[in-house]
Amino acid sequence: MPLVEHGLQVELIDIAEYSPLFDLYAMHIPVLRRVDTGAELRWPFDTDQVVAFVR
Repeated sequence: MPLVEHGLQVELIDIAEYSPLFDLYAMHIPVLRRVDTGAELRWPFDTDQVVAFVR
């Protein structure tokens, strides 16, 4: 997670045991979600897309 080294704060949530979230995201794991806006970036994504997402 190279962006963490540059100050990106990340909270990892294991949804394997929580079926509502697993059913929602199963084919798109990992998912990035912004706390401030609620926007989501679902897999597949690359580093450039993550950088644009967090701006």
